[in-house]
Amino acid sequence: MQIRDLPYSDPGDPDVRSGPRFLFWLGRNQLGGQLKSLSWGLLHQLGIAGLPVTVGLAVQAVIDRSGGRLALAGGLIVALGVLIAVGDTMLHRTAVTNWITAAARVQQLLARKTAELGSALTRRVAAGEVVAVSTGDVEKIGWFVEALSRFAAAATALVVISVGLAVYLPSLGLMVALAMPVLALAVLPLLPRATRRADEQREKAGKATELASDTVAGLRVLRGIGGEELFLGRYRRASQEVRRAAVRSARMWALISAVQVLLPGILLISLVWYGATLARDGRIDVGQLVTVYSAATLMLFPLRHFEEIAMAYSFSRPSAQRAVRVLSLHRSAQEATVESVTPTGDLYDPATGLMAPRGQFTAVVCGDPDEAGRLAERLGGHAATGEEDGKAAAATPSVLLGGIALDEIPLDAARAAVLVQDKDPVLLSGTLRELLDVPSSGLVTADAALEAAQCGDVLSALAQASADNDGDPMRTRITERGRSLSGGQRQRLALARSLVTDPEALVLDEPTSAVDSHTEARVAAGIAKLRQGRTTVAFASSPLLLDAADRVVLVHEGTVVAVGNHRDLLRNEPRYRAVVTRETDDEADAANGVSDPVSVMKSGDVPAMKSIEEIEERA
Repeated sequence: MQIRDLPYSDPGDPDVRSGPRFLFWLGRNQLGGQLKSLSWGLLHQLGIAGLPVTVGLAVQAVIDRSGGRLALAGGLIVALGVLIAVGDTMLHRTAVTNWITAAARVQQLLARKTAELGSALTRRVAAGEVVAVSTGDVEKIGWFVEALSRFAAAATALVVISVGLAVYLPSLGLMVALAMPVLALAVLPLLPRATRRADEQREKAGKATELASDTVAGLRVLRGIGGEELFLGRYRRASQEVRRAAVRSARMWALISAVQVLLPGILLISLVWYGATLARDGRIDVGQLVTVYSAATLMLFPLRHFEEIAMAYSFSRPSAQRAVRVLSLHRSAQEATVESVTPTGDLYDPATGLMAPRGQFTAVVCGDPDEAGRLAERLGGHAATGEEDGKAAAATPSVLLGGIALDEIPLDAARAAVLVQDKDPVLLSGTLRELLDVPSSGLVTADAALEAAQCGDVLSALAQASADNDGDPMRTRITERGRSLSGGQRQRLALARSLVTDPEALVLDEPTSAVDSHTEARVAAGIAKLRQGRTTVAFASSPLLLDAADRVVLVHEGTVVAVGNHRDLLRNEPRYRAVVTRETDDEADAANGVSDPVSVMKSGDVPAMKSIEEIEERA
């Protein structure tokens, strides 16, 4: 795989059992690139290893006053220089290619998982962690994959040079050959502590990134309540903790570097002293001493790769573990077994008993907003698996559309069948035309969707802002996340985008929570009119939207407890009335004719009971 061939047509099915297994899977899938890098690395390392021999020949030729051997040694040095230059250039080229292609593979895997999980991803993994994995962690994983082949080449070169020295000059070569394993493995006792400190630094950095991401996302709200300085102080403290952890980690790596400088220095001093003694006694030639000393000196360069691979693994292992945490998330526990066809029919959730008949507008009322969000997610085909809120969550049965389980059909078919719009939908940067240019049935035009979502004022505002586009709001650019628009305008544009897709079943989570009452009534009527004959589910507690629905379902503590129309439920179901009218406990008791007997006895008064007409007036 070359950089020009990216992206991968298929990044593969990763091994997500653990971080080390994921790293091994990455290396195995880039075996061709690793072998190329290893080959060029061996050429480079062995070219360097040949220099001491030629230098020794040159020195001995000068001593023996042999011009022919000196010329031969010079020619060999030039040839080795060319080999070293070519090997180093190609090693860098192939190693960087391994780095970039490994990082690209991980990014494609993350993008594929993000597309698979949709909004469920950030509900299972913090947004800051997702950002950290897709940016810094990807680079560290690529670093390890890139350093692996260079380390293999360096280790092979050390073995070859050690064996060669032992054969060439046993009296000094054996000394070097026996010392090399000690030098290479001397830092192993320090690695566990360095790894722990690196893990601590990564953990604190991830928390700081998560805090920064959450703070930036809620900056407007924080300024509104005067909490900006409070969160800024928290981020300062988190940053200082990251700095202290980084310093502690750097101290360990500095100690490892010092050990790798000290021990080779001791070896070279011992080698020179013992070699000079042998040369003085005439047991070896000066050229042989220069050869062995030069070889031992140059062996320190491949030794540095042992420190690098240790650092790369220590930094990439927690990064790989975090990537595995994201990549191991699944849309469901079952595999797609049904052909890629878009099912039609009633939308039914066996876990709660919620039924949304085909072609009807069904409104769902939940007293708990978090429960409503989880139910909306499940209606989109994301079965609850794994752990939620720190507690083990038992797997729930899949939602059925027309009797077919959504998690048993391919993802593209499930997405075409059921579209879920979150409570806080995201607008990507681009023009309004690009925003509404989404996969759709083609039956709903952008103009019809914008009209149903009551986006007239949004279009007017965009037209005024599009001086360079002849007042065409469709060509006006929308900033990232629609920050130039109000919350209600963003919400209605996101609703229009969902309406354009025209899915078989559309699930809306609080689609009108950021608009005023007059606009909300028109939006509710627009949804009901445009989606006529299509299955629509809206999670809401607004009487205006509930009154526009064909049927209303009350979900209490994870189970459907009442079904009917808005007015009947308001009159006959106290739990429904408490949610819709925002009654307090005392008001609910008063509405049901229940009062505190002790208070009644003390005051002698009986609280007046509210009539149904009064409650409907409030609603």
